[in-house]
Amino acid sequence: MSKPLVAIVGKPNVGKSTFFNKVVGKKISIVDNFPGVTRDRLYADTEWCGKAFTLVDTGGLELKSTDEMWRHIQKQAEIAIDTAQVIILFTDAKTGLTAADEDVAVKLRKSGKPVLVAVNKLENYDPQKLYEFYSLGLGEPYAVSAEHGNGIGDLLDAVTANFDAENGDEEDGKVKIAIVGKPNSGKSSLCNKLLGIDRSIVSDIAGTTRDAIDTDFTVGGKTYTLIDTAGIRKKSNVTEDLEYYSVLRALGAVRRADVCVYLIDAAVGITEQDVKICGYIHEQNKPSVIAMNKWDTVEKDAFTVNGFNDELKEELKFMDYFVPLYISAKTGLRTEKILSACDKVLENAKKRIPTGQLNDLIFDCVRANEPPSFNGKRLKINYVTQTGELPPTFAIFVNDAKLMHFSYKRYLENCLRKAYDFSGTPINIFIREKEEYE
Repeated sequence: MSKPLVAIVGKPNVGKSTFFNKVVGKKISIVDNFPGVTRDRLYADTEWCGKAFTLVDTGGLELKSTDEMWRHIQKQAEIAIDTAQVIILFTDAKTGLTAADEDVAVKLRKSGKPVLVAVNKLENYDPQKLYEFYSLGLGEPYAVSAEHGNGIGDLLDAVTANFDAENGDEEDGKVKIAIVGKPNSGKSSLCNKLLGIDRSIVSDIAGTTRDAIDTDFTVGGKTYTLIDTAGIRKKSNVTEDLEYYSVLRALGAVRRADVCVYLIDAAVGITEQDVKICGYIHEQNKPSVIAMNKWDTVEKDAFTVNGFNDELKEELKFMDYFVPLYISAKTGLRTEKILSACDKVLENAKKRIPTGQLNDLIFDCVRANEPPSFNGKRLKINYVTQTGELPPTFAIFVNDAKLMHFSYKRYLENCLRKAYDFSGTPINIFIREKEEYE
């Protein structure tokens, strides 16, 4: 289950990015005192009182503007509204209630989503400045100061109170598979082949699929949801509103998927943009399958597959656990292996290792390759346990976390992968000092 998504929306220059940075604890959004600075929708995972969620910062909404920049910003904010579980409408106490606030409130009421009104720039609480915001018809407004942190706790309490009801709507038992890739890599053709019907329009013109399309189907008694997404281009190549909107939906599809199938055009080879999108999938901790599509168009000899595998290993060093498939969505070559590969990598992502076996393995690896000493002090591993799954997450308790070099941590991860099949899924390893838990 993906984390609940909380979108911050409102007119420009009301302090949305300042609030975003304050909640996530670091300066991710650029903050400046003139409107229009935030043009990209920004994600960050955070938590409040033990409840994890994803916060989304958006550009300012100006619904009646004809300016090209504002139309782009409006599209990305609309996408955040569409995909969010909870929406925070940011307003400005210093400028007071404006017609732009009322326009946005009308749009939000139509969304049917839980909406909380934050009245920002109230460093000194003044209830008189809150009263006019009741007229928005979105419930009790919250007085906050994003810059100083005042009132943020009460606002986040109200935000997280909406999570349980929203999460209850999640579908049970369905494996959600996102088909992702650059434009014209064959995503819609693959979806049609897997479904056996022409569910998506197939065309050789890049960008035909403008939205993420969900289709449920059953194979062997197991239900899947297939998410066909729009192709993802470099930002510099995204020039029209609809395609920008599509990119954001595709990235959102990655987030809500259980497994991602990333399609690469084998006739073109892996590109810089392919690497970037795979990096996004990796950052989201999603199990994945790399499918080299249009394999029927590639001239082959006995070494062709090995050459492609070597190139993938070089370009995707950060996710060397990838599972490659060589397919043709057009002819159906090996497309029947897609679902079984997805099932396998998802199974690996849910795998749990008994604590006794895990400690025996790690201590054997330590005996085979002792960690190096630093300033006369040597790392000592006391205990290992698996703390989570999806992806598999492990905690290693040591005498001094600063002595764990990244190369030795990588060695231990490789030991885990050699002993157990974690192909297709990332692994998270956290180093903890033993006394922290005593």
